[in-house]
Amino acid sequence: MAADSEPESEVFEITDFTTASEWERFISKVEEVLNDWKLIGNSLGRPLEKGIFTSGTWEEKSDEISFADFKFSVTHHYLVQEPVDKEGKDEILEDAIPQSMQDLLCMNNDFPPRAHCLVRWYGLREFVVIAPAAHSDAVLSESKCNLLLSSVSIALGNTGCQVPLFVQIHHKWRRMYVGECQGPGIRTDFEMVHLRKVPNQYTHLSGLLDIFKSKIGCPLTPLPPVSIAIRFTYVLQDWQQYFWPQQPPDIDALVGGEVGGLEFGKLPFGACEDPISELHLATTWPHLTEGIIVDNDVYSDLDPIQAPHWSVRVRKADNPQCLLGDFVTEFFKICRRKESTDEILGRSTFEEEGREIADITHALSKLTEPTPVPIHKLSVSNMVHTAKKKIRKHRGLEESPLNNDVLNTILLFLFPDAATEKTLDGTTSIDNSNLPSESEDYNLYNQFKSAPSDSLTYKLALCLCMINFYHGGLKGVAHLWQEFVLEMRFRWENNFLIPGLTGGPPDLRCCLLHQKLQMLNCCIERKKARDEGKKTSDNITNTYPGDVGKAADLLGPDHRKDTDKEKGEVGKSWDSWSDSDEEFFECLSDTEELKGNGQESGKKGGPKEMVNLKPEGRLHQHGRLTLLHNGEPLYIPVTQEPAPMTEDLLEEQSEVLAKLGTSAEGAHLRARMQSACLLSDMESFKAANPGCILEDFVRWYSPRDYIEEEVIDEKGDVILKGELSARMKIPSNMWVEAWETAKPIPARRQRRLFDDTREAEKVLHYLAFQKPADLARHLLPCVIHAAVLKVKEEESLENISSVKKIIKQIISHSSKVLHFPNPEDKKLEEIIHQITNVEAIIARARSLKAKFGTEKCEQEEEKEDLERFVSCLLEQPEVLVTGAGRGHAGRIIHKLFVNAQRLTESSDEAAAMAPPEEELKRVGCPEERRHNPVSDFPAPAGRELILRTTVPRPAPYSKALPQRMYSVLTKEDFRLAGAFSSDTSFF
Repeated sequence: MAADSEPESEVFEITDFTTASEWERFISKVEEVLNDWKLIGNSLGRPLEKGIFTSGTWEEKSDEISFADFKFSVTHHYLVQEPVDKEGKDEILEDAIPQSMQDLLCMNNDFPPRAHCLVRWYGLREFVVIAPAAHSDAVLSESKCNLLLSSVSIALGNTGCQVPLFVQIHHKWRRMYVGECQGPGIRTDFEMVHLRKVPNQYTHLSGLLDIFKSKIGCPLTPLPPVSIAIRFTYVLQDWQQYFWPQQPPDIDALVGGEVGGLEFGKLPFGACEDPISELHLATTWPHLTEGIIVDNDVYSDLDPIQAPHWSVRVRKADNPQCLLGDFVTEFFKICRRKESTDEILGRSTFEEEGREIADITHALSKLTEPTPVPIHKLSVSNMVHTAKKKIRKHRGLEESPLNNDVLNTILLFLFPDAATEKTLDGTTSIDNSNLPSESEDYNLYNQFKSAPSDSLTYKLALCLCMINFYHGGLKGVAHLWQEFVLEMRFRWENNFLIPGLTGGPPDLRCCLLHQKLQMLNCCIERKKARDEGKKTSDNITNTYPGDVGKAADLLGPDHRKDTDKEKGEVGKSWDSWSDSDEEFFECLSDTEELKGNGQESGKKGGPKEMVNLKPEGRLHQHGRLTLLHNGEPLYIPVTQEPAPMTEDLLEEQSEVLAKLGTSAEGAHLRARMQSACLLSDMESFKAANPGCILEDFVRWYSPRDYIEEEVIDEKGDVILKGELSARMKIPSNMWVEAWETAKPIPARRQRRLFDDTREAEKVLHYLAFQKPADLARHLLPCVIHAAVLKVKEEESLENISSVKKIIKQIISHSSKVLHFPNPEDKKLEEIIHQITNVEAIIARARSLKAKFGTEKCEQEEEKEDLERFVSCLLEQPEVLVTGAGRGHAGRIIHKLFVNAQRLTESSDEAAAMAPPEEELKRVGCPEERRHNPVSDFPAPAGRELILRTTVPRPAPYSKALPQRMYSVLTKEDFRLAGAFSSDTSFF
């Protein structure tokens, strides 16, 4: 039974050979990508121009494919070129050599300074690379390498693609590639050797020629000539003979003794270290043939001085320390601090002095007896003493953040009017003659939302920046800020205007801190005018005892107009206005209450009774208008100015109005809130024009709302008849309601629209409770503004075109970022980084000019050539030296290498200080130089060779095809990259 059941238990496996394997799927995916990118067939391009690999535009396309679960990225690199004309395409022969094989022999772009490594090694304008997608993945085994190369070969054969296809093998840092290019009956294999240690026989030309000849295995007995291109690169690292020209800032001079206070308005600039670390000289022999020169392990004809082509590139120091960049960066770091001013300094400077002298024995008397609140009467000269006395109570004198000299110098720089004696009435002379013109630089504050470059806010930002960097850091910033706020309070209480601020309402184009200071100045102006009005009023009362109104009547309307007017706003001679009356001007006397009641009854009784009231608060008579009711001349009244507002107050007001909603009641309340100024003007108009009606007010205030028409009266005469506009006749119109509510009260006795006392206290409170971080955020636009101006000023001295473009980009970027209320830290860091980069570029230009001695050139033509050469070094990756070693720039470079060699190879210090005559002799004669034991140049840091030829391969009757081998030898690296073509039809 067991024997019978054995055949039934056998399992037959059926292999379906029609199912595609993973390898076949991979090949199919490669073919699909090549088809999608339209890389099929022969597409000859234009001949390559000289330098096109560097100056042209390279683009790439990528896709991802997988071999089983191993992912590869496929990337197509190509030089963007204009397409060939259609007529040229028709002339392409079917058996023409592919474009990439022709590029192997092209000599116009050997040793490109900036290109993909495969471009440098093989001179290709187009190629495709298949590499492991993950950076850590690598194709290491030889079998996998061969499998991938087979896949590439099959895909190229199936699609007819003539673009070289490479596969990256081994670890990515080794940059190892193998590849293939196929054409009609021909094929090029791309092979590579990479070694850490080079064999001695391959360190010179003769050994490399042996490798090349043995590899191509040409059967022809007289071997076709081999074209040779050689480049040696020499590195100059020792700049000891040229001191870095950047002078460190003189910190002692910043304290006002030696230099004036204006030094605080200047930002430092330049790199603290040499921003040029190395100079690379590439000496090139572009067209040599075998037999012309000798280069073996015994002797070499390759003298760098005799090389026909010299090119130079500079290696820039990584992130050189730059003063301006550090300045702005350190100030920006304050934005991230959380401490308040009190936490930094240990105690509030704004505590009343009464607390400091408090004694337990006076505790009860302080509860029962009124004590005057001490008011700080500080000036710039003695405010330092008061603040430092408070700070000193908890810290020693030596720990004080700022010393008196620095603080006094800064305060005199910020408040130049403190140097002159202030008069008793508190007036200060502010010189506006030095204001900058409306230039592009001056208007930068509008784009950056900072402050004008001559303003107090701008100067304060620079001083805080300098204090943070040189004098005390964050504690110094907190100390100076407290002194600044004390000075603001002193100026408010003593009616001293703040210097460095333009007059008028706050400029909403500037930063909020600048607006706050302008608001405080507005308050000081109002308070000052009011106090001056008090003196005038007192004088009037003393001269004419009795009612003030009667005295005004005796003096006549002209005098009243003059005494009432201040900055277009009359009625400033108000003895009723005081600092303590918060919102209202004064309590009405009994007489004025009776007068007010009479005005009320007059309003109810109609215009006839109002005519009996005395006119008050007239500015001047209107040109030709008269009152409609009684024909009296219409007088323009003295009105209150609208209250100035900063942007945060405007936002608060808009939020309050928005919260009222869209209901009828909310809209009505919103209209009433917005009509405070209208009501004030109506009351002033009623007081100036007794017996007036709403139509009279509208004719003056809003003429377009009073419509006049010509009509014919009963007698047949044409007369003008006027009426209010349609919107004024709407029921429950706000204008009508306000007119009915308004009392005939002149502006000088009205409730103030702008309570300067309250607003000033709000500003001072706002300033006192600003943390250093908040302050830094407010002033950072000013600091960036100053940094951009400094960079533009320094660039104008060097005239670097690339820097001008970058500065324009910085201005454009900054204007977008800084206009937002709270810009992101990352974007601010980008702006600061851009400014630092520009500073480094300018520092590099100055370093190169110092090293090449552009200022020492006596001939104007040589000087211009050197300056052009230096500017090219900054903007281009590699610059050709005109005249090679025999040109003016070449002689300077040679001298630099000679000096460096003397310093390194000679222990005798006198050799480093050799006279220039001997130096020129050394430079001059090649024979003397060859026999001199000390070489002018160090050993080459890099040796590059390109060998090319065209030979039939593999048989003598095969088609002659291009062969190429590139070699590079450095101190720790040796690489051979060969492209060997063979005929696949006749072999």
